[in-house]
Order: sequence, then structure tokens, then C-alpha cells
Amino acid sequence: MYKKILLAFDGSEHSKRAAEHAVAMALLVQDSSVEIINVIDIEKVKSEVLHQDIKKVRETTLEEVKEVFQKANVSYELKVVHGEPGTMIVSHANEEKFDLIILGSRGLNALQEMVLGSVSHRAVVRAHCPVLIIK
Repeated sequence: MYKKILLAFDGSEHSKRAAEHAVAMALLVQDSSVEIINVIDIEKVKSEVLHQDIKKVRETTLEEVKEVFQKANVSYELKVVHGEPGTMIVSHANEEKFDLIILGSRGLNALQEMVLGSVSHRAVVRAHCPVLIIK
């Protein structure tokens, strides 16, 4: 089943709900583990350096998601990386051979998705494992 789960977490409400689902999935399979990947978008790195509030919010949000896993007694690891979110999530999932990717939908409108693409769409198309998208 799904013993090795990758949770893509960006602090959005959708990703917080995805974290709850990751916990639930992990509890279904004995000895399963979740890796939480938080991708800091290259485009936003400059603003984070200039505005320490953004960095503080991200750190607080990561602490909150860690507490969710700790309270449920689910094994997890947190990995923070820099890059383009869709590419980083998919390449990491494929390289490390995860059994399942769980991520929140971003809620782009149809035009934005058509022009820009979405992280969740990229994961579904390019990942070598099942992808669970949470609204």
C-alpha cells in the first residue's frame, strides 16, 4: 500500500487539509512514514529576505503542521527546498520512489491553469506514483 508518502505543504488552507489526509493515510498502514516537502519558490526568495514577516509566517506554519503529525504519533520528516514547486515536488517524488503524493489544490481559475499550469496538474501528469489532490 502507501508506506512512503510525500506531502507537499505550502501553508495554504488546502495544504493544511492535505496534511490531515496524509496523517489519516499514514495511520492506515503500519510502519508508514510521511515526508513533508516545503518548496520555497525561487521567485519569492527575494521578498522573503526583504520581509522577515514572510519568513516568520512560513516557520510558524511549518511548526503547526509538525504538531499535527506529532499529536497523531505519525512518523514524519520535514524537508525545505528552493526551486519551482511543481518541478521540485515531482522530481523528488520520482527520485525517492514515493508510493503516494498528497497535495492541496491551489484553486487557480481555468484561464490561469491553462496559461500557467498548476502544481497539482504537473504532479498528476509527471509523477510515477498516485497523486491525491485535496480541495
